[in-house]
Amino acid sequence: MEKNKPGIKLNVFTTPDEVLQHLADYFVYLANQNIEVRGRFAVALSGGNSPKKLYELLASDAYKGQVDWDKVDFFFGDERYVPQTAPESNYLMAKLALFEPLQIPSTHVFAVDTELEPAQAALAYATNIQSYFNGLPARFDLVLLGLGDNAHTASLFPHTPVLHEQASTVKEAFLPEQQVYRITLTAPLINQAQAVAFLVYGQDKALAVQQILEADRDIEQYPAQLIAPKEGDLQWFLDSAAASELSEVMS
Repeated sequence: MEKNKPGIKLNVFTTPDEVLQHLADYFVYLANQNIEVRGRFAVALSGGNSPKKLYELLASDAYKGQVDWDKVDFFFGDERYVPQTAPESNYLMAKLALFEPLQIPSTHVFAVDTELEPAQAALAYATNIQSYFNGLPARFDLVLLGLGDNAHTASLFPHTPVLHEQASTVKEAFLPEQQVYRITLTAPLINQAQAVAFLVYGQDKALAVQQILEADRDIEQYPAQLIAPKEGDLQWFLDSAAASELSEVMS
């Protein structure tokens, strides 16, 4: 089912496989639309297990022929501060699931340089993004986002200073509980996108979905509430389990 909330389109399907298929179709639609209009498609990828399945689907025989991949440029919404060869690396996951199967040239993949110190890595990535957009406001054609059960998205975690960043840039984020750094697009940069799509499925995400979409605004507790493109398209792709706590969907 589809349901519109103010500024948000909810796409709710019965199974995770249906969710993945419809988001893959949406990806293909946006890619072809942007390639037709301006010759390129710039997408910021999400990490995690759910997006991995999306990337594998896009690289499958059913989808790989539907996009001119030579005209797609890949960025990352966030990255773990680990070597690019580490199992935790979002880049490595996307490389194995998407880039290698589709034979994406390395010149079309913009990865975070995690060999730099965290602050320098964030600055360098922000500079690369600015260069790609030729000094114009950085407006990705699509930003893919996941959601943690603690209501974080990208590396915008509860009670971290980056939640209050006003600049459309890239910042390092230190997570005290884990004692690790992440590199993340800031909320203002994500919100400049032409389109933003959340991919969320599973009962374990149901409370977080409800809090973000229906609870009073509290970005410290529910950081994903920050994602609200002013001029772009905001879509949530959910399975019925993830949407099960939403009163408006279930009523």
